[in-house]
Amino acid sequence: MPAPRPRSALAIDVGRRRIGLAGCDALGLTVTPLPALQRGPFPQDLEALAALVRRRGIQVLVVGLPLDARQQATDQADHCRRFGLRLARGLTAAGLPLPLAWVNEHASSWEAAERFGLHGDRSGRLDSAAAALLLDQWLREGPEPDPVPPATIGRGTTALAAPS
Repeated sequence: MPAPRPRSALAIDVGRRRIGLAGCDALGLTVTPLPALQRGPFPQDLEALAALVRRRGIQVLVVGLPLDARQQATDQADHCRRFGLRLARGLTAAGLPLPLAWVNEHASSWEAAERFGLHGDRSGRLDSAAAALLLDQWLREGPEPDPVPPATIGRGTTALAAPS
């Protein structure tokens, strides 16, 4: 898969307690771990992330999906996919439409802990280091991001379209 076109990106490593964050410059040369976001109610998370997107001039959202060793979705990958789509749609509603790219983050937290000596970290530094590794991977390997599909309604619930 060819590398995506360089642009300012925000990578997120979605956890149940924190969201690891990393950004890169518009040329895709410098990846920087950012302070992790302590999870709260979704509207609060959306507000904080929208402010970050505005402040950094973000042009693409990169979300990690923790697939298993066989490249199959895990329960956490399903959670990350739902969160990523909900976030992208929320940003669009806030006037910040961003294309979305998905990256397999299998073992990214373990790799970040090994590489940066962050075993047992609970401060959020490990989460953001993992997000930085995701962003590095995306800048090297892609895929090119896709526009976010609209939500579809069925049987009184919102069904999220699967990423391509």
